[in-house]
Amino acid sequence: MATDLTAPARTRPDVAPIQRRTLRLLFSTQIIGGIGVTIGISVGALLAARVAGTAVAGLAQSAAVVGGALLAVPVTRIMNGHGRRPGLAVAYLSGAVGAVLVVLATVTRSVPLLFLGMLFFGGGTAANLQARYAAVDLAEPARRGRQLSLIVWATTIGAVAAPNFAALADRTTSGWGLPPLAGPFAFSAAAFVLAAVVLLVLLRPDPLLTARRLAAADAPVAAAVVDVTPPAEAVVAPARTARRGAGMRAAWQVVRGRPAARLGIAAVAVGHVVMVAVMSMTPVRLGESHGDADVLRVVGIVLSLHIAGMYALSPLVGWLTDRLGRHAVILGGVGLLLAACAVAGTAGHHTPRLSVGLALLGLGWSGTMVAGSTLLSESVPAEVRPSVQGLSDLTMGLAGAGAAALSGFVMRAAGYPVLTLLAAIAVVPLVALALRPVPVGAPDEED
Repeated sequence: MATDLTAPARTRPDVAPIQRRTLRLLFSTQIIGGIGVTIGISVGALLAARVAGTAVAGLAQSAAVVGGALLAVPVTRIMNGHGRRPGLAVAYLSGAVGAVLVVLATVTRSVPLLFLGMLFFGGGTAANLQARYAAVDLAEPARRGRQLSLIVWATTIGAVAAPNFAALADRTTSGWGLPPLAGPFAFSAAAFVLAAVVLLVLLRPDPLLTARRLAAADAPVAAAVVDVTPPAEAVVAPARTARRGAGMRAAWQVVRGRPAARLGIAAVAVGHVVMVAVMSMTPVRLGESHGDADVLRVVGIVLSLHIAGMYALSPLVGWLTDRLGRHAVILGGVGLLLAACAVAGTAGHHTPRLSVGLALLGLGWSGTMVAGSTLLSESVPAEVRPSVQGLSDLTMGLAGAGAAALSGFVMRAAGYPVLTLLAAIAVVPLVALALRPVPVGAPDEED
């Protein structure tokens, strides 16, 4: 089959309205889901302390992080077989189940039920993380970074608004006979259910399934351009690859053979490790120089600046990712993380300087997260993309949980400056990986 090589590539004008609708829907559900996650997490430690005691309150919070990482595995398997819509809905519904279990644990004062509930509550976080990948399934290559970062930025709205709803939720549910601090989790369950229903009803057509259909339709055309007749099984290859790539082992095999995908996962995971390690011990550091009357207020201000650094400028980070390239923004994020460790580690008990360090820490995390996620998504074929993205979130979540656990031991044994030094050293392998030349080509060309 011969084809004129000068013929222009086929355009997909029908994809643009689908992508715009998908982005609007994801933006809305990201706000709803962000409220659901943050309103529960904002009182999670206090509630866990009342049910299980102060000594294990931090472990309950870690359970939500681990739960979000582990739930990424079944959620991405669902996405592989059935698309983004049911996968995101299951993740949100898992979070709703977890929130209900936390409420029941508060009523019955059951510690095992509390930990189980927090594990499932992590489903809300898993859904919010996976939503950023759904934003690039149908995105144009030149706009992938901006559109992914837009969904990340939507989390800011929910994260900022949610703490203001916590007191209202508690007052509202106190009339229902629920114990104090259980109300926010009841509201979290309602928010997660709402997000799941909206996605199930309105996320049509599914962006991932649409991307796969377009890839399958373009395969015979690509073969014709090089005067090769595709075999009969080529048309069904994407579906078969999707089933074959449903597991984490198969996802790792894909990543192992793709330097760009390895860099994307490493950027996301290492940036998250540095951020979590330093951020989680910053309230303890502030507690060393502020009394009980002021420490909560100071911690709130410093962490607000940190969260603003993480999310508020993500659209700008996405624009730079598209304009300057994925590698440049990853290296820029690494530079900001190193600067953050240097500023925070040498701040002593100077709170304004520590606040600057935490803001830089958030900006560095944003650079590695947005650019790394974009690079990862475009480095693997659509047929195995959900599995690889799930592997990335699993790696990120478990690495962050480990960093949070180890940071406490380092803080106690050596202090905050040593912790920031070790966090800075952790980015060295990422710098080496980012500076290595990476083959340029379409995902399918690297197979």
